[in-house]
Amino acid sequence: MDVLSDAIAAMRTGRPHSSRTRARGAWGMRFPPSGGAGFHVVLQGTSWLLPPGDAEPVRLGPGDVVFDAHGTGHGLAGHPDAPLLDVTPLPDGSWPAWPDPRPGAEGAETVLLCGAYQLRRARAHPLFTELPAYLHIPARVGAHPRLRAAIDLLGAELADPQPGSDAVVPALLDTLLLYLLRTWWLAERPDRATGWSGALADPGIAAALRAVHADPSKPWTVESLGAVAGLSRAAFARRFTALVGRAPLAYLTWWRMTTAGRLLRTGDAPLRAVADRVGYASEFAFAKAFKREFGVAPGRYRTVGEEAGAAGAGATVAARAGATVAAARASHTS
Repeated sequence: MDVLSDAIAAMRTGRPHSSRTRARGAWGMRFPPSGGAGFHVVLQGTSWLLPPGDAEPVRLGPGDVVFDAHGTGHGLAGHPDAPLLDVTPLPDGSWPAWPDPRPGAEGAETVLLCGAYQLRRARAHPLFTELPAYLHIPARVGAHPRLRAAIDLLGAELADPQPGSDAVVPALLDTLLLYLLRTWWLAERPDRATGWSGALADPGIAAALRAVHADPSKPWTVESLGAVAGLSRAAFARRFTALVGRAPLAYLTWWRMTTAGRLLRTGDAPLRAVADRVGYASEFAFAKAFKREFGVAPGRYRTVGEEAGAAGAGATVAARAGATVAAARASHTS
């Protein structure tokens, strides 16, 4: 898969959810912080995004999209001063249905398309972590036709469910997530020359990233990746590091281990097969590299999951810190 598809596949978990909401009058919703991400699309009327803290409210007009990338929590209301009703997620991660406007409620009707994704953030791809808290994609005539088409299809399925909608809606939600992120990175981000936006837009660096993601098991070197990018070894290494935030081989190792973790979580392939899929000639070398990255052996990670990995990584960091302090004290007293 390509980089963006891989980044989402590495994080997505569970089943996405969505709803079509109608509101009128002095309405307001407060969404609590979560481990996932969510979006709102204004199909009709206007509303206000109310970020936490002292951030200024953001007016959303018809066709506007806002994406809460990090589950920060926020309010959504018909007016910045409207009282907010707390919305508590259901056990499956979905949001409860918002009641239809009461008969006789005054004011213009607002129609919203809302959705929520469950994400695994233990090893979030830097392409995702680099996102701001909220992505606001305003409606503009003729802009982002593929994103708009996905929104229209999803809205139609929710407004008028047909046979097969239970399968179509999750697929459309995953499609919408990719279009949201693609639109931001390639068209809406204010500074598109730096960071991952620059990496995806740079023909040479993007080609090298695609090569790594297409075949992480290949014995890549900086020189061979530079050849894919059409750059000299030194020029490629400098540009890749500046845009991606990691040196080429450091990113390769990180992605190999991220891929290995996903294979261990989601499948039952033998460790030798997993090692081969991510470019390690021996199970021993793979296990050593995996434990260095996750803090636990791959077999235990497969059995216990990410909690074991987090605890092991924390213990590894603590041990390294303790060794550093001990060495400093020894040096000071000698």
